[in-house]
Amino acid sequence: MNFSIKDIFSAFIVMFAVIDILGSVPIIIGMKEKKKSFSPLNAAVISFAILVAFLFLGQAMLGLFGVDISSFAVAGALVLLVLAIEMIFGIQIFKDDGPTDSATIVPIVFPLIAGAASFTTLLSLRAEYDVLNIIVALFLNIVVVYFVLSNLDLISRKIGKSGIYVMRKFFGIILLAIAVKLIVSNLHSLLT
Repeated sequence: MNFSIKDIFSAFIVMFAVIDILGSVPIIIGMKEKKKSFSPLNAAVISFAILVAFLFLGQAMLGLFGVDISSFAVAGALVLLVLAIEMIFGIQIFKDDGPTDSATIVPIVFPLIAGAASFTTLLSLRAEYDVLNIIVALFLNIVVVYFVLSNLDLISRKIGKSGIYVMRKFFGIILLAIAVKLIVSNLHSLLT
């Protein structure tokens, strides 16, 4: 095990950009307005557990189903694409028919925190950094996720309704761009 503050910081920044919990704030506030409840602690713990498990078992697990990482990334990107379209155009495509407390798992844990982008990034980081450094960087990101989810009301008050509206449209476009990038970069490897 090679513990490195520099590697932890680098991996943290990459995962922070990919998880983009601040970009998810408008989606989560929108869910709260629809009376969908969630547990910040459960969302953080479940996300961390899923991401760490995927770090170790991801490639083998996908191989078990005969799915490569590119196919998985495209599938996850399509879910992100639908969320982005909902945010940008203010329409509802995703049928929210689960129990009122189901928002913790879908869409907060998957695909917003532990989604295709996070999974593919983890596998990429694993090729570059020591596993211990990745886990520490991941844990620090989950602490940030927990802080944001726990303080949504404060964040909502500071930003205001018009700020949330603008953020929702802006991050919808960012989410759309991430989805398109994931689709294009992985579709190329699927077709060759």
